[in-house]
Amino acid sequence: MAFQHCHRDPLPQPGLTPERLQARRQLYAACAVCFVFMAGEVVGGYLAHSLAIMTDAAHLLADVGSMMGSLFSLWLSTRPATRTMTFGWHRSETLGALASVVSLWMVTGILLYLAFIRLLHSDYHIEGGAMLLTASIAVCANLLMAFVLHQAGPPHSHGSRGAEYAPLEEGPGDPLPLGNTSVRAAFVHVLGDLLQSLGVLAASILIYFKPQYKVADPISTFLFSICALGSTAPTLRDVLRILMEGTPRSVGFEPVRDTLLSVPGVRATHELHLWALTLTYHVASAHLAIDSTADPEAVLAEASSRLYSRFGFSSCTLQVEQYRPEMAQCLRCREPPQA
Repeated sequence: MAFQHCHRDPLPQPGLTPERLQARRQLYAACAVCFVFMAGEVVGGYLAHSLAIMTDAAHLLADVGSMMGSLFSLWLSTRPATRTMTFGWHRSETLGALASVVSLWMVTGILLYLAFIRLLHSDYHIEGGAMLLTASIAVCANLLMAFVLHQAGPPHSHGSRGAEYAPLEEGPGDPLPLGNTSVRAAFVHVLGDLLQSLGVLAASILIYFKPQYKVADPISTFLFSICALGSTAPTLRDVLRILMEGTPRSVGFEPVRDTLLSVPGVRATHELHLWALTLTYHVASAHLAIDSTADPEAVLAEASSRLYSRFGFSSCTLQVEQYRPEMAQCLRCREPPQA
């Protein structure tokens, strides 16, 4: 069987993959909508003297900055690999998502402080009508951005090859996670803003009809800022798992090991490593100890084919070596313990 383990597919075309082109279009559209409505909220919040509206505008400002950072990271990820950056720049997408989460934390911290100050002092006035109108527009804006950023449909491409991954065999575990990391982080931002906008809208309705309850303005800022912080937890978990070189959530260590051991001629595996550069770019490397009668090239071809087809790895590096009995007692050949 003709097969080259490190050149399984044709040379990928330069530029963004279809998945990332879609992500860039989504981010451009959402960023434009976000900027327009952010400017409107700044004006409306100033006229209404509403801290809650200004809080929403500040979150939209953080969204604009994070989306621009994500667009930059998408461009950076198209740069080719070098002798220094041997994997290329794919992980810049993950760093962009981390910057997005951190920016939201910083802005929310400032606004929580301002809300606390208003709870202590009541010498402020709120224009209920302007606040209600601005809050209603903000809800519509966040719904529009969530629609633009929502990722649904067929699975996207895996790795740098740009083709959609369709498993040739039913592999163990859950389906691979969908979506570009930067778009997902922006979507989580928008969901947090939408939740806050709904709270601000409820507070504005209350203040419009009952001006004496103006304390609802800082209270809504306080409560829904905390909710926005909590909404970043899934993205932060995935980003930290990637940066810590953790095994991808959709790929289990045992299924990959068992797949390699099921290849005819393979007696044992060791030095099995699974990690990811992004949510959809998974990498594997391992040593295969084979029988003396096995054909190394055939084992290599079959093992690589099974890993690509069952798990959708973007890159696999396998080393084939002769099995020796002393490997069973070798400390370095033992499997890592459960986390």
